[in-house]
This record gives sequence, structure tokens and C-alpha cells, in this order.
Amino acid sequence: MQPKSSMKQNFDFFLVLDFEATCDKVAQPNPQEIIEFPVLKVNATTMKVDSIFHQYVRPQFHPQLTTFCTELTGIIQAMVDNQPHLPQVLQSFHEWMSSEGLLDPKTKSIFVTCGDWDLKTMLPKQCTFLELSLQPYFTQWINIKKSYADVTSVFPKGMMVMLNNLNLKHVGRHHSGIDDCHNIANVLIALMQRGYIFKQNGNLNS
Repeated sequence: MQPKSSMKQNFDFFLVLDFEATCDKVAQPNPQEIIEFPVLKVNATTMKVDSIFHQYVRPQFHPQLTTFCTELTGIIQAMVDNQPHLPQVLQSFHEWMSSEGLLDPKTKSIFVTCGDWDLKTMLPKQCTFLELSLQPYFTQWINIKKSYADVTSVFPKGMMVMLNNLNLKHVGRHHSGIDDCHNIANVLIALMQRGYIFKQNGNLNS
């Protein structure tokens, strides 16, 4: 019998994604815009991070970050000034997907998010506002909260709850997109090590 942690997953790679976006304490900017675009490519066989895409994004409509946004995310104005806007970042990301072999139809990969907001709300809304077409690979994902609930029978409030209950140490700064990705990846790996076989549970059209 195979050890739990070596059971074959349905996917070759998990793409752990966690956007940060413009925000304010009372009312969100309209439109809300992505300002940090990080993705970790996690190898389902080795359970290691093979590659990282990480890009800060300059907002087009509200270029000045609020004090609240900086306090929450740790992203200061200088980190987004002179960075590319979202259309250019999406093009760079597509090129990264291609260079990593993730567009090969024989390679099975899927995004992993903590909640449905990133790919059900944030990216589609901004693409609609900018009149950009959404790549098909963004329309399906794994909401790791649902996966965690499959394993524990408890739906978690957020990432910190999952980390604590899995006895995982939080790394970096909460609400830093890249740090959150590393923490989500650690939850993903912990659930794989318990023998959980991940399945798609998020869809843009449902």
C-alpha cells in the first residue's frame, strides 16, 4: 500500500495565488485594482516550490495608495510606482506560464487560493473594467478552505486558523501577497502529506 503522502494527485502542479489590491478602511476604491501579483508553482510530486512569479502592479485609476492599504499589506508607494499596469503584468504572467511548461495540454495544473475572492471577484472584475479578456486558465481553481474542511470537517475562517490547527508556523507578514502564498503552500503541502487528493472546487461560471 502506498504511503499517504506519495499518493498521486490529480494535478502535476499547484499554482498558489494571493492577490493584494487597493483598499481603504471605510469604502473600497472603485474600481479596486490588483497591486501585488504573486504565484508559487508547487510540484505535486516533490511537494516543493519549483518556481515563483512575483510582480507589483501600478494601479491605473487610483495610483496613490491609501495609508490603510500600506498598513495592511506592507506595500509602500515606491513599490508600485514605475511598475507595469495589469495588462502588461498579465502578459508577463502568460509568458511565465509558457516558459514553465504550464500551457502544455499534457501538463495538469490548477490555481490554489485561500477563498474565492481572487479569481471569482477581483481579477474578473478588473479585467471587465479594463476590457481585457480573461485567460481560460483563470476560470477554475481550488479554494483551500474547502479542501481543509474536507479533511477536518470544519470550515476555517481564514489562513491563520488553518496554520494554527495544522501546527504550522506563520512565515512573513500577513497580507503580504508573496508571504501569504508561502503560508498557503505550507497548508497545501500539509494536507497532501495527510493523504488528501486535491480536486477543483472553484469555478468562475458557478
